Amino acid sequence: MNYVAPLRDMRFNLHELFDVSAHCERLGNGLDRELIDGVLEEAARYTGGEIAPLNRNSDEEGVTLENGEVRTPQGFVEAYRQYVDNGWASMTGPTEYGGQGFPQLVACNFHEMLMAASLSFRIYSGLTEGAVLALYKHGSEALKNAYLEKLVSGRWSGTMCLTEPQAGTDLALLRTRAEPQADGSYRVTGSKIFISGGEHDMSENIVHLVLARLPDAPAGVKGISLLLVPKFIANADGTPGERNALACGAIEHKMGIKGAATCVMNFDGATGWIVGEPNQGLACMFTMMNDARFQVGLQGLGIAEQAYQGALAYARERLQSRSLAGAAHPDKPADPIIVHPDVRRMLLTQKTLVEGSRMLAAYCARELDLEHGHPDAAARKAAGKRAALLIPIVKAFFTDMGQEVASLGVQVYGGHGYIREWGMEQLMRDSRITQLYEGTNGIQALDLIRRKLMGDGGAELKAIADEFLALCDALADVQALADLVAPVRARLQEWRALTDEVLARIAQDPQEIGAVSVDFLQYSSYVLLAGLWLKAAGRAQQVLAAGSDEAAFYDAKLHSARFYVRRVLPRASAHREALLGGADCLMAMPEAQFAF
Repeated sequence: MNYVAPLRDMRFNLHELFDVSAHCERLGNGLDRELIDGVLEEAARYTGGEIAPLNRNSDEEGVTLENGEVRTPQGFVEAYRQYVDNGWASMTGPTEYGGQGFPQLVACNFHEMLMAASLSFRIYSGLTEGAVLALYKHGSEALKNAYLEKLVSGRWSGTMCLTEPQAGTDLALLRTRAEPQADGSYRVTGSKIFISGGEHDMSENIVHLVLARLPDAPAGVKGISLLLVPKFIANADGTPGERNALACGAIEHKMGIKGAATCVMNFDGATGWIVGEPNQGLACMFTMMNDARFQVGLQGLGIAEQAYQGALAYARERLQSRSLAGAAHPDKPADPIIVHPDVRRMLLTQKTLVEGSRMLAAYCARELDLEHGHPDAAARKAAGKRAALLIPIVKAFFTDMGQEVASLGVQVYGGHGYIREWGMEQLMRDSRITQLYEGTNGIQALDLIRRKLMGDGGAELKAIADEFLALCDALADVQALADLVAPVRARLQEWRALTDEVLARIAQDPQEIGAVSVDFLQYSSYVLLAGLWLKAAGRAQQVLAAGSDEAAFYDAKLHSARFYVRRVLPRASAHREALLGGADCLMAMPEAQFAF
Protein backbone atom coordinates (compact mmCIF):
# COMPACT_ATOMS: atom_id res chain seq x y z
CA MET A 1 0.00 0.00 0.00
CA ASN A 2 1.22 3.44 -0.89
CA TYR A 3 0.88 6.41 1.43
CA VAL A 4 0.33 10.00 0.31
CA ALA A 5 0.17 12.58 3.08
CA PRO A 6 -3.16 14.51 3.00
CA LEU A 7 -1.41 17.87 2.75
CA ARG A 8 -4.38 19.81 1.39
CA ASP A 9 -6.57 18.81 4.30
CA MET A 10 -3.78 19.55 6.77
CA ARG A 11 -3.28 23.02 5.29
CA PHE A 12 -7.03 23.64 5.49
CA ASN A 13 -6.94 22.95 9.22
CA LEU A 14 -3.75 24.90 9.88
CA HIS A 15 -4.42 28.03 7.87
CA GLU A 16 -8.18 28.27 7.49
CA LEU A 17 -9.61 26.81 10.70
CA PHE A 18 -6.92 27.44 13.32
CA ASP A 19 -4.83 30.31 11.86
CA VAL A 20 -1.46 28.78 12.59
CA SER A 21 0.37 31.99 11.62
CA ALA A 22 -1.38 33.97 14.36
CA HIS A 23 -0.83 31.05 16.72
CA CYS A 24 2.92 31.09 16.04
CA GLU A 25 3.03 34.86 16.48
CA ARG A 26 1.33 34.48 19.87
CA LEU A 27 3.92 31.87 20.87
CA GLY A 28 6.75 34.02 19.52
CA ASN A 29 8.50 31.26 17.57
CA GLY A 30 8.97 33.16 14.30
CA LEU A 31 7.40 30.51 12.04
CA ASP A 32 5.47 31.68 8.99
CA ARG A 33 3.17 30.02 6.48
CA GLU A 34 5.81 29.49 3.82
CA LEU A 35 8.16 27.72 6.22
CA ILE A 36 5.41 25.58 7.72
CA ASP A 37 4.14 24.46 4.33
CA GLY A 38 7.67 23.72 3.15
CA VAL A 39 8.39 21.59 6.22
CA LEU A 40 5.19 19.58 5.78
CA GLU A 41 5.88 19.02 2.08
CA GLU A 42 9.31 17.65 2.91
CA ALA A 43 7.75 15.55 5.67
CA ALA A 44 5.34 14.09 3.13
CA ARG A 45 8.23 13.14 0.85
CA TYR A 46 10.16 11.52 3.69
CA THR A 47 7.25 9.52 5.12
CA GLY A 48 5.82 8.48 1.76
CA GLY A 49 9.14 7.76 0.07
CA GLU A 50 11.34 6.42 2.88
CA ILE A 51 9.13 5.15 5.70
CA ALA A 52 6.01 3.71 4.06
CA PRO A 53 7.98 1.20 1.94
CA LEU A 54 9.35 -0.33 5.19
CA ASN A 55 5.95 -1.11 6.68
CA ARG A 56 5.10 -4.40 4.99
CA ASN A 57 8.57 -5.87 5.45
CA SER A 58 8.69 -4.88 9.12
CA ASP A 59 5.50 -6.86 9.68
CA GLU A 60 6.91 -9.91 7.90
CA GLU A 61 10.39 -9.75 9.42
CA GLY A 62 9.68 -8.53 12.94
CA VAL A 63 12.47 -8.00 15.47
CA THR A 64 14.99 -10.45 16.87
CA LEU A 65 16.68 -10.73 20.28
CA GLU A 66 20.14 -12.26 20.57
CA ASN A 67 22.29 -12.06 23.71
CA GLY A 68 20.25 -9.16 25.04
CA GLU A 69 20.55 -7.15 21.82
CA VAL A 70 17.54 -6.36 19.61
CA ARG A 71 17.87 -6.15 15.85
CA THR A 72 15.21 -4.04 14.14
CA PRO A 73 13.74 -4.83 10.69
CA GLN A 74 15.76 -4.20 7.55
CA GLY A 75 15.86 -0.51 6.63
CA PHE A 76 14.92 0.85 10.05
CA VAL A 77 18.44 1.87 11.08
CA GLU A 78 19.07 3.83 7.88
CA ALA A 79 15.62 5.46 7.99
CA TYR A 80 16.20 6.48 11.60
CA ARG A 81 19.57 7.96 10.68
CA GLN A 82 17.78 10.15 8.13
CA TYR A 83 15.19 11.01 10.78
CA VAL A 84 17.95 12.33 13.03
CA ASP A 85 20.23 13.88 10.40
CA ASN A 86 17.41 15.80 8.73
CA GLY A 87 16.21 17.28 12.01
CA TRP A 88 12.87 15.50 12.34
CA ALA A 89 13.74 14.21 15.82
CA SER A 90 14.41 17.70 17.16
CA MET A 91 11.28 19.27 15.67
CA THR A 92 9.47 19.98 18.94
CA GLY A 93 12.49 20.08 21.27
CA PRO A 94 13.34 23.15 23.38
CA THR A 95 15.63 25.50 21.48
CA GLU A 96 18.10 25.91 24.36
CA TYR A 97 18.96 22.22 23.99
CA GLY A 98 19.20 22.17 20.21
CA GLY A 99 15.52 21.75 19.41
CA GLN A 100 13.61 23.64 16.75
CA GLY A 101 10.68 24.61 18.95
CA PHE A 102 7.94 23.76 16.47
CA PRO A 103 4.47 23.91 18.03
CA GLN A 104 2.37 20.78 18.36
CA LEU A 105 -0.19 22.35 16.03
CA VAL A 106 2.35 21.91 13.22
CA ALA A 107 4.23 18.85 14.46
CA CYS A 108 1.11 16.74 14.99
CA ASN A 109 0.68 16.64 11.22
CA PHE A 110 4.17 15.20 10.71
CA HIS A 111 3.63 12.73 13.53
CA GLU A 112 0.36 11.60 11.94
CA MET A 113 2.28 11.02 8.70
CA LEU A 114 4.80 8.84 10.53
CA MET A 115 2.04 6.80 12.18
CA ALA A 116 0.30 6.27 8.85
CA ALA A 117 3.48 5.35 6.98
CA SER A 118 4.71 2.82 9.57
CA LEU A 119 3.46 2.66 13.12
CA SER A 120 6.21 0.21 14.08
CA PHE A 121 8.91 2.65 12.97
CA ARG A 122 7.34 5.60 14.77
CA ILE A 123 7.10 3.74 18.07
CA TYR A 124 10.89 3.85 18.55
CA SER A 125 10.95 7.66 18.56
CA GLY A 126 7.48 8.35 19.93
CA LEU A 127 8.31 8.29 23.63
CA THR A 128 11.54 10.25 23.29
CA GLU A 129 9.62 13.51 22.91
CA GLY A 130 7.68 12.75 26.10
CA ALA A 131 10.92 11.95 27.92
CA VAL A 132 12.33 15.30 26.77
CA LEU A 133 9.25 17.08 28.10
CA ALA A 134 9.40 15.35 31.49
CA LEU A 135 13.13 15.90 31.91
CA TYR A 136 12.92 19.52 30.72
CA LYS A 137 10.14 20.30 33.19
CA HIS A 138 11.25 18.27 36.22
CA GLY A 139 14.92 17.29 35.83
CA SER A 140 17.89 18.80 37.65
CA GLU A 141 20.27 21.04 35.74
CA ALA A 142 22.90 18.31 35.90
CA LEU A 143 20.58 15.74 34.29
CA LYS A 144 19.42 18.22 31.68
CA ASN A 145 22.99 19.10 30.73
CA ALA A 146 24.02 15.46 30.52
CA TYR A 147 21.05 14.04 28.63
CA LEU A 148 18.68 16.57 27.09
CA GLU A 149 20.67 17.67 24.06
CA LYS A 150 21.23 14.06 22.96
CA LEU A 151 17.58 13.17 23.50
CA VAL A 152 16.38 16.25 21.65
CA SER A 153 18.61 15.46 18.66
CA GLY A 154 17.36 11.87 18.55
CA ARG A 155 20.87 10.45 18.81
CA TRP A 156 19.66 8.99 22.10
CA SER A 157 16.12 7.69 22.49
CA GLY A 158 13.83 7.53 25.51
CA THR A 159 11.35 5.11 27.05
CA MET A 160 8.68 5.13 29.73
CA CYS A 161 8.91 2.22 32.21
CA LEU A 162 5.74 1.92 34.28
CA THR A 163 4.11 -1.47 33.92
CA GLU A 164 5.07 -4.57 35.91
CA PRO A 165 3.52 -8.05 35.72
CA GLN A 166 1.35 -7.37 38.80
CA ALA A 167 0.94 -3.60 38.26
CA GLY A 168 -0.75 -2.32 35.14
CA THR A 169 -3.39 0.34 35.64
CA ASP A 170 -2.93 0.09 39.43
CA LEU A 171 0.56 1.55 39.86
CA ALA A 172 0.15 1.40 43.63
CA LEU A 173 1.16 -2.27 43.26
CA LEU A 174 4.55 -1.69 41.66
CA ARG A 175 7.59 -3.26 43.36
CA THR A 176 10.67 -1.88 41.58
CA ARG A 177 13.06 -0.52 44.23
CA ALA A 178 15.50 2.39 44.18
CA GLU A 179 18.22 2.34 46.87
CA PRO A 180 20.03 5.64 47.60
CA GLN A 181 23.83 5.70 47.16
CA ALA A 182 26.45 7.90 48.80
CA ASP A 183 27.13 9.80 45.57
CA GLY A 184 23.49 10.90 45.20
CA SER A 185 22.58 8.23 42.66
CA TYR A 186 20.25 5.26 43.19
CA ARG A 187 20.50 1.54 42.49
CA VAL A 188 17.34 0.48 40.67
CA THR A 189 16.18 -3.14 40.85
CA GLY A 190 13.07 -4.68 39.33
CA SER A 191 11.39 -5.79 36.12
CA LYS A 192 9.20 -3.81 33.76
CA ILE A 193 7.07 -5.25 30.96
CA PHE A 194 5.55 -3.89 27.74
CA ILE A 195 8.36 -1.37 27.26
CA SER A 196 8.15 0.05 23.73
CA GLY A 197 11.63 0.46 22.25
CA GLY A 198 13.24 -0.76 25.47
CA GLU A 199 16.14 -2.18 23.45
CA HIS A 200 17.06 -1.64 19.80
CA ASP A 201 19.94 -0.91 17.42
CA MET A 202 18.85 2.48 16.08
CA SER A 203 20.19 5.00 18.62
CA GLU A 204 23.51 5.35 20.46
CA ASN A 205 21.90 5.21 23.88
CA ILE A 206 18.48 4.53 25.41
CA VAL A 207 17.36 6.59 28.39
CA HIS A 208 14.72 4.91 30.53
CA LEU A 209 12.40 6.91 32.79
CA VAL A 210 11.49 4.39 35.48
CA LEU A 211 8.90 4.45 38.25
CA ALA A 212 10.23 2.91 41.49
CA ARG A 213 9.92 3.05 45.26
CA LEU A 214 12.47 4.44 47.69
CA PRO A 215 13.09 2.42 50.88
CA ASP A 216 11.13 4.81 53.11
CA ALA A 217 8.37 5.52 50.60
CA PRO A 218 4.77 5.59 51.81
CA ALA A 219 2.40 2.97 50.47
CA GLY A 220 0.34 3.49 47.35
CA VAL A 221 0.84 5.93 44.52
CA LYS A 222 2.07 8.62 46.94
CA GLY A 223 5.26 6.60 47.37
CA ILE A 224 6.39 6.45 43.75
CA SER A 225 9.49 8.21 42.44
CA LEU A 226 10.69 8.78 38.88
CA LEU A 227 14.28 7.92 37.98
CA LEU A 228 16.40 8.39 34.88
CA VAL A 229 18.21 5.12 34.16
CA PRO A 230 20.32 5.10 30.97
CA LYS A 231 21.51 2.07 29.04
CA PHE A 232 24.96 3.71 28.95
CA ILE A 233 25.90 6.22 31.65
CA ALA A 234 26.86 9.53 30.04
CA ASN A 235 30.52 10.55 30.15
CA ALA A 236 31.53 14.10 31.04
CA ASP A 237 32.02 14.84 27.33
CA GLY A 238 28.49 13.69 26.50
CA THR A 239 29.42 10.37 24.93
CA PRO A 240 27.92 7.04 26.01
CA GLY A 241 30.07 5.58 28.77
CA GLU A 242 29.84 2.55 31.03
CA ARG A 243 27.15 -0.04 30.28
CA ASN A 244 24.51 0.05 33.02
CA ALA A 245 23.19 -2.99 34.87
CA LEU A 246 20.04 -3.42 32.85
CA ALA A 247 19.05 -5.63 29.94
CA CYS A 248 16.21 -6.76 27.74
CA GLY A 249 15.15 -10.17 29.04
CA ALA A 250 12.59 -10.95 26.34
CA ILE A 251 10.56 -9.44 23.52
CA GLU A 252 6.82 -9.93 23.26
CA HIS A 253 5.34 -11.79 20.28
CA LYS A 254 2.38 -9.68 19.35
CA MET A 255 -0.76 -9.43 17.28
CA GLY A 256 0.52 -6.35 15.43
CA ILE A 257 3.29 -3.72 15.34
CA LYS A 258 5.66 -6.63 14.82
CA GLY A 259 8.48 -4.32 13.72
CA ALA A 260 8.47 -2.56 17.11
CA ALA A 261 10.39 -4.14 19.99
CA THR A 262 8.10 -4.52 23.01
CA CYS A 263 10.49 -5.52 25.76
CA VAL A 264 10.72 -7.05 29.20
CA MET A 265 13.36 -4.86 30.87
CA ASN A 266 15.32 -6.14 33.87
CA PHE A 267 17.07 -3.62 36.13
CA ASP A 268 19.68 -5.35 38.30
CA GLY A 269 20.99 -2.63 40.57
CA ALA A 270 21.19 -0.21 37.65
CA THR A 271 22.45 3.30 38.34
CA GLY A 272 19.80 5.99 38.14
CA TRP A 273 19.02 9.52 39.27
CA ILE A 274 15.85 11.06 40.67
CA VAL A 275 13.81 13.23 38.32
CA GLY A 276 11.83 15.80 40.29
CA GLU A 277 11.21 15.28 44.00
CA PRO A 278 11.23 11.93 45.84
CA ASN A 279 7.79 10.31 46.04
CA GLN A 280 6.45 12.73 43.43
CA GLY A 281 7.21 10.52 40.46
CA LEU A 282 3.66 9.97 39.31
CA ALA A 283 3.06 13.69 38.86
CA CYS A 284 6.32 13.96 36.89
CA MET A 285 5.43 10.92 34.80
CA PHE A 286 2.05 12.38 33.90
CA THR A 287 3.87 15.20 32.10
CA MET A 288 5.20 12.48 29.82
CA MET A 289 1.98 10.45 29.91
CA ASN A 290 -0.22 13.26 28.58
CA ASP A 291 2.10 13.71 25.62
CA ALA A 292 2.15 9.93 25.08
CA ARG A 293 -1.64 9.72 25.15
CA PHE A 294 -1.94 12.50 22.59
CA GLN A 295 0.61 10.70 20.41
CA VAL A 296 -1.31 7.42 20.71
CA GLY A 297 -4.41 9.25 19.55
CA LEU A 298 -2.43 10.31 16.49
CA GLN A 299 -1.51 6.67 15.96
CA GLY A 300 -5.19 5.85 15.61
CA LEU A 301 -5.62 8.78 13.24
CA GLY A 302 -2.63 7.79 11.10
CA ILE A 303 -3.78 4.17 10.78
CA ALA A 304 -7.27 5.39 9.86
CA GLU A 305 -5.95 7.73 7.14
CA GLN A 306 -3.92 4.91 5.59
CA ALA A 307 -6.91 2.56 5.73
CA TYR A 308 -9.14 5.15 4.06
CA GLN A 309 -6.61 5.77 1.30
CA GLY A 310 -6.37 2.05 0.58
CA ALA A 311 -10.14 1.54 0.62
CA LEU A 312 -10.75 4.52 -1.66
CA ALA A 313 -8.14 3.38 -4.20
CA TYR A 314 -9.59 -0.13 -4.25
CA ALA A 315 -13.20 1.10 -4.54
CA ARG A 316 -12.27 3.15 -7.61
CA GLU A 317 -10.58 0.21 -9.33
CA ARG A 318 -12.58 -2.89 -8.37
CA LEU A 319 -15.30 -3.69 -10.93
CA GLN A 320 -18.35 -5.53 -9.58
CA SER A 321 -21.99 -5.40 -10.68
CA ARG A 322 -23.87 -2.42 -12.04
CA SER A 323 -25.10 0.71 -10.31
CA LEU A 324 -28.66 0.46 -8.98
CA ALA A 325 -29.49 3.48 -11.13
CA GLY A 326 -28.19 1.84 -14.30
CA ALA A 327 -24.74 1.28 -15.76
CA ALA A 328 -22.41 4.09 -14.70
CA HIS A 329 -19.62 2.87 -17.01
CA PRO A 330 -21.31 1.02 -19.89
CA ASP A 331 -17.95 0.73 -21.67
CA LYS A 332 -16.69 -1.59 -18.88
CA PRO A 333 -17.86 -5.12 -18.01
CA ALA A 334 -19.05 -3.82 -14.59
CA ASP A 335 -19.02 -0.60 -12.57
CA PRO A 336 -16.39 0.24 -9.95
CA ILE A 337 -17.78 -0.52 -6.51
CA ILE A 338 -17.64 3.14 -5.48
CA VAL A 339 -20.98 3.59 -7.29
CA HIS A 340 -22.79 1.37 -4.77
CA PRO A 341 -24.53 3.10 -1.84
CA ASP A 342 -23.21 0.73 0.82
CA VAL A 343 -19.60 1.15 -0.32
CA ARG A 344 -20.13 4.90 -0.28
CA ARG A 345 -21.52 4.60 3.25
CA MET A 346 -18.31 2.93 4.36
CA LEU A 347 -16.02 5.35 2.52
CA LEU A 348 -17.86 8.43 3.77
CA THR A 349 -17.87 7.08 7.31
CA GLN A 350 -14.10 6.64 7.03
CA LYS A 351 -13.58 10.05 5.46
CA THR A 352 -15.68 12.03 7.92
CA LEU A 353 -14.30 10.27 11.00
CA VAL A 354 -10.71 10.77 9.79
CA GLU A 355 -11.06 14.40 8.77
CA GLY A 356 -13.17 15.24 11.81
CA SER A 357 -10.60 13.65 14.10
CA ARG A 358 -7.80 15.55 12.35
CA MET A 359 -9.62 18.78 13.20
CA LEU A 360 -9.96 17.69 16.82
CA ALA A 361 -6.24 16.80 16.92
CA ALA A 362 -5.42 20.33 15.78
CA TYR A 363 -7.80 21.80 18.34
CA CYS A 364 -6.13 19.82 21.14
CA ALA A 365 -2.60 20.54 19.85
CA ARG A 366 -3.31 24.27 19.93
CA GLU A 367 -4.24 24.04 23.61
CA LEU A 368 -1.11 22.00 24.40
CA ASP A 369 1.00 24.71 22.77
CA LEU A 370 -0.72 27.45 24.71
CA GLU A 371 -0.35 25.51 27.96
CA HIS A 372 3.42 25.43 27.58
CA GLY A 373 4.15 28.55 25.55
CA HIS A 374 1.61 31.32 26.05
CA PRO A 375 3.28 34.42 27.55
CA ASP A 376 0.46 34.94 30.05
CA ALA A 377 0.32 32.64 33.10
CA ALA A 378 -3.48 32.75 33.35
CA ALA A 379 -3.79 31.79 29.68
CA ARG A 380 -1.37 28.90 30.20
CA LYS A 381 -3.46 27.62 33.09
CA ALA A 382 -6.70 27.89 31.10
CA ALA A 383 -5.20 26.11 28.12
CA GLY A 384 -3.84 23.37 30.37
CA LYS A 385 -7.30 22.75 31.74
CA ARG A 386 -8.77 22.58 28.25
CA ALA A 387 -6.03 20.23 27.03
CA ALA A 388 -6.47 17.96 30.05
CA LEU A 389 -10.15 17.54 29.23
CA LEU A 390 -9.45 16.79 25.57
CA ILE A 391 -6.56 14.33 26.01
CA PRO A 392 -8.63 11.29 27.13
CA ILE A 393 -11.15 11.99 24.36
CA VAL A 394 -8.41 12.18 21.73
CA LYS A 395 -6.67 9.03 22.96
CA ALA A 396 -9.80 6.88 23.31
CA PHE A 397 -11.96 8.10 20.45
CA PHE A 398 -9.20 8.27 17.85
CA THR A 399 -8.00 4.76 18.60
CA ASP A 400 -11.51 3.30 18.61
CA MET A 401 -12.05 5.19 15.36
CA GLY A 402 -8.81 3.82 13.90
CA GLN A 403 -9.90 0.26 14.56
CA GLU A 404 -13.34 0.92 13.04
CA VAL A 405 -11.93 2.61 9.95
CA ALA A 406 -9.39 -0.19 9.43
CA SER A 407 -12.20 -2.75 9.78
CA LEU A 408 -14.26 -0.83 7.21
CA GLY A 409 -11.22 -0.90 4.96
CA VAL A 410 -11.12 -4.68 5.17
CA GLN A 411 -14.84 -4.72 4.37
CA VAL A 412 -14.44 -2.53 1.29
CA TYR A 413 -11.80 -4.91 -0.04
CA GLY A 414 -14.06 -7.88 0.65
CA GLY A 415 -12.21 -11.20 0.65
CA HIS A 416 -9.04 -9.49 -0.54
CA GLY A 417 -9.04 -7.41 2.65
CA TYR A 418 -8.56 -10.59 4.64
CA ILE A 419 -5.47 -11.55 2.65
CA ARG A 420 -2.08 -10.31 3.87
CA GLU A 421 -0.70 -9.20 0.52
CA TRP A 422 -3.16 -6.30 0.25
CA GLY A 423 -1.97 -4.74 3.52
CA MET A 424 -5.34 -3.86 5.01
CA GLU A 425 -5.39 -6.65 7.58
CA GLN A 426 -2.01 -5.44 8.90
CA LEU A 427 -3.52 -2.04 9.62
CA MET A 428 -6.31 -3.66 11.59
CA ARG A 429 -3.83 -5.72 13.63
CA ASP A 430 -1.47 -2.80 14.16
CA SER A 431 -4.24 -0.48 15.32
CA ARG A 432 -5.60 -2.82 17.99
CA ILE A 433 -2.85 -2.06 20.50
CA THR A 434 -3.63 1.65 20.44
CA GLN A 435 -6.85 0.99 22.35
CA LEU A 436 -4.83 -0.67 25.11
CA TYR A 437 -1.53 1.00 25.83
CA GLU A 438 -0.90 4.28 27.65
CA GLY A 439 -4.06 3.50 29.58
CA THR A 440 -6.89 1.42 28.09
CA ASN A 441 -9.77 3.35 26.61
CA GLY A 442 -11.90 2.40 29.59
CA ILE A 443 -9.33 4.11 31.80
CA GLN A 444 -9.46 7.18 29.56
CA ALA A 445 -13.22 7.29 30.03
CA LEU A 446 -12.86 7.05 33.81
CA ASP A 447 -10.27 9.83 33.71
CA LEU A 448 -12.70 12.03 31.77
CA ILE A 449 -15.45 11.48 34.34
CA ARG A 450 -13.53 11.34 37.64
CA ARG A 451 -10.71 13.83 37.19
CA LYS A 452 -12.17 16.21 34.62
CA LEU A 453 -15.96 16.26 34.78
CA MET A 454 -16.28 15.75 38.53
CA GLY A 455 -13.20 17.88 39.19
CA ASP A 456 -14.89 21.10 38.10
CA GLY A 457 -18.55 20.14 38.02
CA GLY A 458 -18.55 20.05 34.22
CA ALA A 459 -17.53 23.70 33.86
CA GLU A 460 -14.79 23.16 31.26
CA LEU A 461 -16.91 20.83 29.16
CA LYS A 462 -19.75 23.34 29.17
CA ALA A 463 -17.29 26.06 28.15
CA ILE A 464 -16.41 24.04 25.06
CA ALA A 465 -20.08 23.49 24.31
CA ASP A 466 -20.69 27.21 24.65
CA GLU A 467 -17.82 27.95 22.26
CA PHE A 468 -19.50 25.88 19.56
CA LEU A 469 -22.94 27.26 20.43
CA ALA A 470 -21.46 30.70 19.71
CA LEU A 471 -20.37 29.34 16.32
CA CYS A 472 -23.96 28.24 15.72
CA ASP A 473 -25.10 31.78 16.49
CA ALA A 474 -22.51 33.22 14.11
CA LEU A 475 -23.73 30.98 11.27
CA ALA A 476 -27.44 31.24 12.06
CA ASP A 477 -28.12 33.66 9.19
CA VAL A 478 -26.30 31.59 6.57
CA GLN A 479 -29.29 29.98 4.89
CA ALA A 480 -27.17 27.42 3.04
CA LEU A 481 -26.05 25.96 6.38
CA ALA A 482 -29.42 25.95 8.15
CA ASP A 483 -29.69 22.15 7.85
CA LEU A 484 -26.39 21.82 9.74
CA VAL A 485 -26.69 24.57 12.34
CA ALA A 486 -30.00 23.39 13.82
CA PRO A 487 -29.03 19.75 14.57
CA VAL A 488 -25.58 20.70 15.83
CA ARG A 489 -27.07 23.34 18.12
CA ALA A 490 -29.56 20.79 19.47
CA ARG A 491 -26.80 18.29 20.22
CA LEU A 492 -24.65 20.87 21.99
CA GLN A 493 -27.55 21.87 24.20
CA GLU A 494 -28.28 18.21 24.88
CA TRP A 495 -24.60 17.69 25.78
CA ARG A 496 -24.80 20.40 28.44
CA ALA A 497 -27.99 18.92 29.90
CA LEU A 498 -26.57 15.39 29.78
CA THR A 499 -23.53 16.55 31.72
CA ASP A 500 -25.75 17.75 34.55
CA GLU A 501 -27.71 14.49 34.46
CA VAL A 502 -24.54 12.40 34.66
CA LEU A 503 -23.18 14.42 37.59
CA ALA A 504 -26.49 14.09 39.43
CA ARG A 505 -26.53 10.31 38.97
CA ILE A 506 -22.94 10.00 40.15
CA ALA A 507 -23.78 11.95 43.30
CA GLN A 508 -26.46 9.36 44.08
CA ASP A 509 -24.43 6.22 43.24
CA PRO A 510 -20.63 6.05 42.75
CA GLN A 511 -21.05 2.94 40.58
CA GLU A 512 -22.48 5.27 37.94
CA ILE A 513 -18.96 6.67 37.43
CA GLY A 514 -17.93 3.45 35.72
CA ALA A 515 -21.34 2.73 34.25
CA VAL A 516 -21.63 5.96 32.27
CA SER A 517 -17.97 6.65 31.47
CA VAL A 518 -17.39 4.96 28.11
CA ASP A 519 -20.72 5.99 26.63
CA PHE A 520 -20.30 9.56 27.86
CA LEU A 521 -16.84 9.80 26.27
CA GLN A 522 -18.17 8.45 22.98
CA TYR A 523 -21.18 10.78 23.09
CA SER A 524 -18.91 13.75 23.80
CA SER A 525 -16.59 12.80 20.94
CA TYR A 526 -19.32 12.62 18.34
CA VAL A 527 -20.74 15.98 19.44
CA LEU A 528 -17.29 17.59 19.43
CA LEU A 529 -16.70 16.38 15.88
CA ALA A 530 -20.09 17.78 14.90
CA GLY A 531 -19.07 21.21 16.14
CA LEU A 532 -15.81 21.00 14.20
CA TRP A 533 -17.56 19.83 11.04
CA LEU A 534 -19.86 22.86 11.35
CA LYS A 535 -16.77 25.05 11.64
CA ALA A 536 -15.33 23.45 8.49
CA ALA A 537 -18.63 23.84 6.66
CA GLY A 538 -18.81 27.51 7.64
CA ARG A 539 -15.38 28.14 6.16
CA ALA A 540 -16.17 26.13 3.01
CA GLN A 541 -19.40 28.04 2.43
CA GLN A 542 -17.60 31.34 2.91
CA VAL A 543 -14.98 30.45 0.28
CA LEU A 544 -17.51 29.11 -2.20
CA ALA A 545 -19.67 32.23 -1.86
CA ALA A 546 -16.63 34.37 -2.69
CA GLY A 547 -15.57 32.16 -5.59
CA SER A 548 -12.64 29.76 -5.65
CA ASP A 549 -10.60 27.78 -8.15
CA GLU A 550 -10.66 24.94 -5.60
CA ALA A 551 -14.44 24.67 -5.51
CA ALA A 552 -14.34 20.87 -5.58
CA PHE A 553 -12.33 20.72 -2.34
CA TYR A 554 -14.68 23.05 -0.46
CA ASP A 555 -17.79 21.45 -1.93
CA ALA A 556 -16.52 18.11 -0.63
CA LYS A 557 -16.28 19.64 2.84
CA LEU A 558 -19.94 20.59 2.70
CA HIS A 559 -20.97 17.13 1.45
CA SER A 560 -18.89 15.52 4.20
CA ALA A 561 -20.35 17.74 6.91
CA ARG A 562 -23.88 16.84 5.85
CA PHE A 563 -23.09 13.13 5.76
CA TYR A 564 -21.53 13.32 9.22
CA VAL A 565 -24.46 15.18 10.78
CA ARG A 566 -27.11 12.98 9.15
CA ARG A 567 -25.49 9.54 9.22
CA VAL A 568 -22.76 9.50 11.90
CA LEU A 569 -23.83 11.98 14.58
CA PRO A 570 -27.01 9.96 15.34
CA ARG A 571 -24.72 7.41 17.00
CA ALA A 572 -24.64 9.84 19.92
CA SER A 573 -28.28 9.02 20.66
CA ALA A 574 -27.46 5.36 21.22
CA HIS A 575 -24.69 6.28 23.66
CA ARG A 576 -27.00 8.65 25.50
CA GLU A 577 -29.71 6.02 25.87
CA ALA A 578 -27.17 3.45 27.01
CA LEU A 579 -25.61 5.59 29.73
CA LEU A 580 -29.03 6.59 31.02
CA GLY A 581 -29.77 2.88 31.45
CA GLY A 582 -28.18 3.03 34.88
CA ALA A 583 -25.58 1.06 36.82
CA ASP A 584 -28.04 -1.36 38.38
CA CYS A 585 -28.34 -3.57 35.30
CA LEU A 586 -24.54 -3.90 35.29
CA MET A 587 -24.01 -4.62 38.97
CA ALA A 588 -27.16 -6.47 40.11
CA MET A 589 -26.32 -9.94 38.77
CA PRO A 590 -24.24 -12.02 41.21
CA GLU A 591 -20.78 -12.92 39.95
CA ALA A 592 -21.56 -16.64 40.08
CA GLN A 593 -24.31 -16.20 37.51
CA PHE A 594 -21.77 -15.16 34.87
CA ALA A 595 -20.84 -18.85 34.61
CA PHE A 596 -22.45 -20.92 31.86
